[in-house]
Formats: sequence, C-alpha cells, structure tokens
Amino acid sequence: MAQGYSLKDQLFNAEKVGYLAGLFRQVDPGFDPQFEARCLSRFPELELKARIAWIADCLIPALPEHFPAAADLIEAALPPPLDPSLKDDDFGDFIFCSLGDYAVLRGLEQHRDRALDLLEALTQRFSMEYAIRFFINRWPGESFARLEQWAGHDSYHVRRLVSEGTRPKLPWGQGIATAPDLPLPLLDRLHADGTRFVTRSVANHLNDITKSDPDTVLDRLSAWQGEGRQTPAELEWMTRHALRGLVKAGDPRALALLGYRADAPLTASLRLAAETVAIGQVLEVKAEISSPEDLPVIVDYVLTFHRPTGRPGRKVFKLKQTAVSAGRALKLAKRHPLKGDATTFRLHPGPHRVELQVNGRICASADFNLTG
Repeated sequence: MAQGYSLKDQLFNAEKVGYLAGLFRQVDPGFDPQFEARCLSRFPELELKARIAWIADCLIPALPEHFPAAADLIEAALPPPLDPSLKDDDFGDFIFCSLGDYAVLRGLEQHRDRALDLLEALTQRFSMEYAIRFFINRWPGESFARLEQWAGHDSYHVRRLVSEGTRPKLPWGQGIATAPDLPLPLLDRLHADGTRFVTRSVANHLNDITKSDPDTVLDRLSAWQGEGRQTPAELEWMTRHALRGLVKAGDPRALALLGYRADAPLTASLRLAAETVAIGQVLEVKAEISSPEDLPVIVDYVLTFHRPTGRPGRKVFKLKQTAVSAGRALKLAKRHPLKGDATTFRLHPGPHRVELQVNGRICASADFNLTG
C-alpha cells in the first residue's frame, strides 16, 4: 500500500459528498446549499465510521423533518439499482452507507416499516448490513418477517442482506441479540441461490456459527448435500468456505464432510533448512508425505511461537490441498517470512516449533530457535 494512502479519504471526501448532494438537487433544486460545507468541516478530525455517522447527522437539517417525506426524497434521488446481471463483488458506492445511518436515526422508533422499505431500496445501491441490525434488535419479530419476504426478492443484493445482516459475528457490525439459530430457516432458502454474492455470505454466516455451535453447521451442510437444491460444485465451495475455521482446527467431522479421512494411512516427515533463524529472515520448510493408497489430503503447517509470558502462541497456515498417489511420495516446500513488524502478532526470540498437519492430524514436527 502506498505511503499516505487513506481509505477514509478515498471513500468519503469532497467529491463524494458533492455527488450525494447533486443527487438530491436533481429532485429538489433547493436542497440545503450548506450541506457539503457542513459535512466537510469535520472530516479532518473524523475516522471512516465517524464520517459516515457525521454525514447522516448533517442530513437531518437538510431533509424534510417528517421521515416518510424524507424517505420519499431519498428514494427519488437514488441512482438506478446496481447491475442485476452481475453475480459477485458489486458493492456499490460507500457514500450511500450514510443513508442507512440516517434511516436508523430518523426511522427506527416511529417509522419502522417505512424505514425498512428505504433499506430495501438502499441495499440495491450499497449493502445495508450494518443498518438492518439496529432494526433486528429493536423489532426482532417484524424485522424477521421482512427478512422472510426479502429472501425471495428479485434483487440478489436484497437476498444477500438477509444473510449478511443476520451474521452472528459480522465484522465491525453491531451485535444482535436474537438467537443464532433464528436465521437458519432463511439460510435453508438462500443456500440454493444462483449468485455467488449470496452464497458467499451464507458460507461466512455458517463460519460465524462454527465458533460457538459447530455441530449445527455440520448438520445443516449435511442436510443440504442430501437435498440437492444447489449445484454440487457450488455447494462444495460453500462447504469449504464455511468450514475453513474447523478445518484449520483439525475437526474430524468437518474434514470427513469434505472428503478427507483423519485416520488415513500415511507417513510424513518434516525438515527445516536451518535450526536457527533470525527475525526478518525466511523459515524454509520441506515436507514429504507417503501412503499405500490414493487419498486426498489437506496439508497445513502449525507454528508454535515463544512468548515471554511462557504461554506459547499457535497459528495454523495453509500449505496444500491435493492428493497422494499410492507408493509415490508427495514433496512440498514452503518459505515462511518471519516478519518482525507483522500487524497480527509479534515475534519474540526463543524456541519455536513447526508441525505438519495432514487431514487434521499432526504427523511430524521440527524445532528451531528464533533469534532477534
């Protein structure tokens, strides 16, 4: 990433605010002439999410006080819906996220149904997955009744909102108070969707659930395999994506559902190019796997990190998803940079270990010393 890059400045800036104001002026020439200046006055001090909220605050004096009238004006000002012929990654323009915040601010308590109508329109320009969660918490029964309708919507963006907006662990999203199993009947419908944008959300939703109730996810995926309402290739992709956390953890049932035997007959060895490696250098790993029969394998390597507290850290990394041929050794190699400035965890000098995990089972290991 280039030095000085700022996501907040790319997504929320004078040009984007001017674009939003211009849309309103196309339907209301008298739209607040001070709107842009008011928004931009605080941008230098605000981070990304705070800018979204501030734009919503600035819309309050700029739009009609009566929320239904304001919602009508917003809908009239919106550009055409996102291309319905696309299948994936069509997120739209982030500037419309602020309109979702406005719907929450002005419509949540007194104008629930009109606000939900507005979210239905808005999510076809930019996903309202964050805004809908406020309605789910405040009006769970009414919101899920609407989600049930949306699960059959013509727009795949609205269908995706049903899954994405109810995810138990939506990144950066407000937590939702409803039971994690409440959206499952909706996922039963959405898993057969023909759009990857939707099925990816369903898989991510299931992956969230695996963190607290893996058996429910495994039972659901098994049932979907038996129903045959989704194409085998897409359901296999969804299953892999949904179970990625369980696979890294070596869960036997998850691996079996993907066709990998935890008890597969195999032998394995693991070698390191050096027994001492410095922070900033590369750890070179070589593995060899053999089996008396043909079998699919999913191979990971696990790093156990030294910590000054004495409690080691552990992280699983993907190596290879492949197959072993009977009587022929599978040889794999990996160069793992030991970065001293990693953003997710910090390296400390001391004893470390690499383990080879095949089909969820630790089959070989090697130790090395990390120096500063």
